[in-house]
Amino acid sequence: MEHRIFHIEGLIEFLPRVFRDERGYFLETFSLKWFEPFGMQPNFVQDNQSVSKEGVLRGLHFQKPPHAQGKLVRVTSGKALDVAVDLRKNSPTFGQHVSCVLDAEKHNLFYIPEGFAHGFVALEDNTTFLYKCTDFYNQPSEGGILWNDPALGIDWGIAAPLVSPKDEVLPLLRNFVSPF
Repeated sequence: MEHRIFHIEGLIEFLPRVFRDERGYFLETFSLKWFEPFGMQPNFVQDNQSVSKEGVLRGLHFQKPPHAQGKLVRVTSGKALDVAVDLRKNSPTFGQHVSCVLDAEKHNLFYIPEGFAHGFVALEDNTTFLYKCTDFYNQPSEGGILWNDPALGIDWGIAAPLVSPKDEVLPLLRNFVSPF
């Protein structure tokens, strides 16, 4: 198992070993052992899946404490540009983001701890996005930041994404009071 650490503490890309032969391939898609070198033991309690057409943008979402979620995300078909924005008020990287291309052919995974807004844009049709969550979905705890907030400076790589009406009216970072 290889991994990549980003400049924002807590964000990790995992690159599992893929064993290929004439029959196909095998890989581990999750192991708690991956997190041991980082002193973490996330307790995943819910798995979610979405399928998106090319250009669909979902996010930037989070859940407020006490139902904040860490997420381990990947795609099983297609590609997605995945983005995590640091919303931890005492973090030296508050308001900064990291993006990671998730690719079904690469089989990479991206870990996003609690305290981050999360979103992605599908780069191909029929992008199947899976994510493990460390807490259950709780509608009253939902929150978000506007995906195209100029203060974030996120380059989503597409000109006109398809965004839900709900995601088009999320607040700007400057109007956000962090619960993290």
